[in-house]
Amino acid sequence: MIIRIWVGSHVVLVRPVRREEHLEFVAAQPSASFLQLPSWAQVKAEWGSESLGWFTPGGELVGVGLVLYRRLPRLRRYLAYLPEGPVLDWDAVAADPAGWLDPMVAHLRSKGAFGVRMGPPVVTRRWGADELKAAIASGGAARLAHVPPTATEERGTRVEEALRQRGWRPPAEAGGFTAGQPRYVFQLPLAGRSEEDVLRGFNQQWRRNIKKADKAGVVVEHGGSEDLPAFHALYVETARRDGFTPRPLAYFQRMWRAMTDEDPSRITLLLARHEGTLLAATTLVRVGGHAWYSYGASSTEGRDVRPSNAVQWAMIRESLAAGCSVYDLRGITDTILETDPHFGLIQFKLGTGGEAVEYVGEWDLPLNRLLYKGFDLYMSRRG
Repeated sequence: MIIRIWVGSHVVLVRPVRREEHLEFVAAQPSASFLQLPSWAQVKAEWGSESLGWFTPGGELVGVGLVLYRRLPRLRRYLAYLPEGPVLDWDAVAADPAGWLDPMVAHLRSKGAFGVRMGPPVVTRRWGADELKAAIASGGAARLAHVPPTATEERGTRVEEALRQRGWRPPAEAGGFTAGQPRYVFQLPLAGRSEEDVLRGFNQQWRRNIKKADKAGVVVEHGGSEDLPAFHALYVETARRDGFTPRPLAYFQRMWRAMTDEDPSRITLLLARHEGTLLAATTLVRVGGHAWYSYGASSTEGRDVRPSNAVQWAMIRESLAAGCSVYDLRGITDTILETDPHFGLIQFKLGTGGEAVEYVGEWDLPLNRLLYKGFDLYMSRRG
């Protein structure tokens, strides 16, 4: 089905696209989230999925989006979800939100969507390591929002205002982790930097731990699909220790197959061993110039030889070698209060000398408010 929306003298077309078209468009971009690739639809097998394309009247493909459909129990109605997407020119969206977003909404409504959720990959604010360390040391701020940002991105402000004008609901304020994709992440800029530059940017503790791991004989190696069970056993141990519900082994096996079939270099499994014992393991995902620390696991034993620092350093080095401009350590909460139980996460990541980054977050557009409210209640009860 093709949806045409007339905006002034322009017409924007939205229709489903083939997997090959989707991937070809993404490959031409500087970066795009791996959650917006066709392979992610295979990973999220419990959702329906569709690749959408945005076209000019002349037929040029100017945007793509992976839509995941979550069906309501006993009804043929769906939540349409675009995690960290769609992949559009968000400056153009901010200037003409109706022209870019209304045809998408019309298409999703025609597919039975009762609501839409999306997470525009648009940054609003950044906080550098030095500013964060000073704020933490002073003890005068509890959250990132209480610290003056190092940089504010005007595009983020424009996108937020444009979404409000079209009736989208902003993300709920929350101090900890929430459902969906993280609004706050921690990133290490790599563009124009060498390994020596990055290493000098680490704090003293990180540099000491990397040296200690190397001196102790910690070896970081690439793993394959046959190593996923060992990774998963360590991941389950991590989940038990840290109090979260682990994903099953089948999830990681599906993720591995989908991503490696799409691009052999898309996902990497790294294993840190000491004297033959597996102590830490991580998955690294790359799309264009962006690399993500995706999943991590570590043993309670062997922490004294710092395998977690060793495997992180290996991922950063691989990202540099691949020409990536950003190494993304993924989600953090917005807390910088040392007594907060989540503080250790940002403290660990802060040691890389990177920056905390705020995105505009996930925005909702209810198309049927009664069904949307019921879905929220259903999901909250599922935990």
